[in-house]
Amino acid sequence: MNIGFIGLGNLGTPIAENLLQKGHTLTVYNRTAAKAQPLGAKGATIATSVKEVAAASDIVFTIVSDDAALNHITLNDDGIAANLKAGGVHVSMSTILPATATHLSGIHKQHGNHYIAAPVLGRPEAAKARKLNFLVSGEVPVVALIKPLLTDGGAAAIWEYGAEAGAANVAKLCSNFLIVSAMEAMAEAIGLANKSGVNAAAWHSMITQTLFTSPVYINYGNAILKEAFAPGGFALRLGLKDVNLMLQQAQTVDASMPTASLLKQQFDTCMEKGLSENDWTAIALALK
Repeated sequence: MNIGFIGLGNLGTPIAENLLQKGHTLTVYNRTAAKAQPLGAKGATIATSVKEVAAASDIVFTIVSDDAALNHITLNDDGIAANLKAGGVHVSMSTILPATATHLSGIHKQHGNHYIAAPVLGRPEAAKARKLNFLVSGEVPVVALIKPLLTDGGAAAIWEYGAEAGAANVAKLCSNFLIVSAMEAMAEAIGLANKSGVNAAAWHSMITQTLFTSPVYINYGNAILKEAFAPGGFALRLGLKDVNLMLQQAQTVDASMPTASLLKQQFDTCMEKGLSENDWTAIALALK
């Protein structure tokens, strides 16, 4: 199969590299063309437009920043839906609203092709180590078709959420909510330890070897301890985008998320401090 790949940011690039390393034929596109050059040097064909990628591909992977960007590359006359081969598959790895995924799935069906949601859990270093988790939903036979490609792209595990296109995006928003909540909790606890004269690093070492052995608490806690907020593996502005999506989805289904509202306030404070391009662990700086 010919594979297209659109979106060569911090996470998209190592996923695309993984596919190349597994011997797949790849046509790539990125709005900032210079980001595609390293992949071209590794054997990918560099396209000059979204339309060119779609027309050349049986399956197109996309990982772009938000709902607006995904709609832009999918819905216009030169977009993926109108130009993908008949029976082709668009696999979106972006964190977006479930309603956006449902809408895009319907548009793809009108054009005789398919849409699969496959938002990804994992940072760039996890992609390079092939330790990503993909949350997947969409037409079951099509999911079965693309799962080996997700493995080749760096999946350690693939978690399926059924045939409803937006279901995996709900799962992703719930997951990111827990990650951001953990970061805020770690920042507050580390701050309390420091101001109370307790060695916060020693406390963190204890707690992550006992009650909280999760990579989230270990890795993000270490970043907060070291104040390693730049360069950002996942930009704080994108973290705010995700929190806003959580609150939008909560409003849509009438779910109460008071902690998410607090997290939005913390992110807003960091944005006002000019920290938009720092790593999202810089949410800790809202406490200072």
